[in-house]
Amino acid sequence: MADDALTWLEDWYASQCDGLWEHGYGIEIGNIDNPGWTLKIDLIGTNLQNTPFEEAQHNFDDEVSWWKCWRDAGEFHAVCGARNLRSVIEVFRAWVETNQPK
Repeated sequence: MADDALTWLEDWYASQCDGLWEHGYGIEIGNIDNPGWTLKIDLIGTNLQNTPFEEAQHNFDDEVSWWKCWRDAGEFHAVCGARNLRSVIEVFRAWVETNQPK
């Protein structure tokens, strides 16, 4: 797999696409006015759909460098500062790689 976080996320997304999944599920990246980013990754139909995720955060009270990740129902969510998108993708990546089927 790729070393770069964005390339890894692209590869993960492509690996989920089976002709059906991508029509109802996917990845959304947006922005917030702090400034910062939001990330939502659908887990339904993936091997992670029933895998627990413990909420994680870093410098959540900092206005510049901060992030928070959590799982809600069938989705992975993250919010972060303007320069922390790579960090939350790496949190997702570590969770995925820790929970790879053997």
